[in-house]
Amino acid sequence: MLLEVCVDTIEGAKAAVRGGAGRIELCSALSEGGLTPSLGLMKAAADLPVPCFALIRPRGGMFHFSTDEEQIMLSDIEASKSAGLAGVVLGAQGRDNNLDTALLARLSERANGMDRTLHRVIDVVPDPLESLDIAIDLAFDRVLTSGAAPSAQVGVQLIAKMVNRANGRISIMPGCGLNPANVCEVIAATDVTEIHASCSIVAPGDPAFSDFGPASGSKITSETAVRDMVAAIQRTAKNWRSCPVEERH
Repeated sequence: MLLEVCVDTIEGAKAAVRGGAGRIELCSALSEGGLTPSLGLMKAAADLPVPCFALIRPRGGMFHFSTDEEQIMLSDIEASKSAGLAGVVLGAQGRDNNLDTALLARLSERANGMDRTLHRVIDVVPDPLESLDIAIDLAFDRVLTSGAAPSAQVGVQLIAKMVNRANGRISIMPGCGLNPANVCEVIAATDVTEIHASCSIVAPGDPAFSDFGPASGSKITSETAVRDMVAAIQRTAKNWRSCPVEERH
């Protein structure tokens, strides 16, 4: 059972590694839902002892990208590859709000040789299960999803359906709103093998100033929160393996 932690600073990445994270999703501006990290941050993270993936998202908002933005994303994929990162996190929609299969294919081609995650664009398409089939056809390695709900805990039924539909052809990774108190429920209901979380806390003593940061205060990755999450996941996985098959779910 693996925990992926999303971070937007090198200090956060190192805290996640110390806490036991098995993989890092590297971003900037997590307060915006995550944007593409800088090349400098990519290079720094490439030296960490766990795989690091770069989120390829050039701006905030939804996932309908222009031709100019496509060129930016292609360049950012090249940058992440040259920096030595293990993978990239991608997602794009067409005008009909379904996955932009052609664009995703072009981005995937540029990411050849890297691991690929389809991000939570799958939570805002008309038919997530149909989009899961597209992700499989495009040979993505995993899908990050909240089950098209405000949190993975709420979307657990759809996540379970996605796991069944995937049938081992692609990994389904729940994320959004997961913590040590609710992650056990999601794992038990879905039989997933990867979990995504931020494991963040409000930075202690950090002043809120709207010109330079979120009005509610900046957040930082907490090594303790990561460690607690890893412990909860490991306990759940151990209990799940020892549970008779007929008693699961």
